[in-house]
Amino acid sequence: MTQQPPLVVIRPSYGWRSLDMREIWQYRELLYFLIWRDVKVRYKQTALGASWAIIQPFFAMVIFSVFFGHLAGMPSDRLPYPIFSFAALVPWAFFANGLAQSAGSLVANQNLIKKVYFPRIAIPVATVVAGIVDFLLAFAVLISMMLFYGILPTYNIIWLPLLLLLALVTALGIGLWFAALNVRYRDVQYVVPFLVQIWLFATPIVYPSSMLGEPWRTLYALNPMAGVVEGFRWALLSGAATGGAPAVAAPSAMIFVSSLASVVILISGAFYFRRFEKSFADEV
Repeated sequence: MTQQPPLVVIRPSYGWRSLDMREIWQYRELLYFLIWRDVKVRYKQTALGASWAIIQPFFAMVIFSVFFGHLAGMPSDRLPYPIFSFAALVPWAFFANGLAQSAGSLVANQNLIKKVYFPRIAIPVATVVAGIVDFLLAFAVLISMMLFYGILPTYNIIWLPLLLLLALVTALGIGLWFAALNVRYRDVQYVVPFLVQIWLFATPIVYPSSMLGEPWRTLYALNPMAGVVEGFRWALLSGAATGGAPAVAAPSAMIFVSSLASVVILISGAFYFRRFEKSFADEV
């Protein structure tokens, strides 16, 4: 006797719905496949391949070092300016690429969305997570630069995975908002690059947040990437300042505020995404 396949009935949801993490877990194998697919096609048919993951932040560091570090004399917490800026550009590139690509991920995968049902949230999640490969490549260059300048990582480096997770949560939270909005309003594809440019200069990448006094510095951490960037510098470069004093103090308050802000962004973005998920196949 032939065993019949299980019958699955899919009904549209109405109004706000729960995140239903159980359903997302049931499709975990699809999520793994989407991550692997995004890693494989990211630099397909490019002449320089995965080198772009290094070229973009590296040349941004060179430009910032010339204009802000050398010509403008921007302070860098007593660190060599190339290290100061590149330690911030590595997590920033992960965040900016994750945000930009997740915002357009639903439209880019519209043929898949129209043909089969699965939790649509898997697409932007896979897009952001796949960027970790680029991060690791750029991070290897950062470690090489630190060794070149005679800077060794301290034991604070153990906090780095949590700071990377904070950058991922921030990119995914905002990416969910824009991915859902981009299905209905294609204006989003023009807004995101503009927003990323503004956000870069609103984040302490070319300047240190120590230029701000309290309580403004802590309030500044409502920008989640401010806590990520200062956390990366502290985790990697604390104790590397000239003169023997620690270069970067532990930005505990900033990281705490940034973590709260990023969690709020992620939860609100996930609920908004799930709220309109049922109409993506019709509108995309």
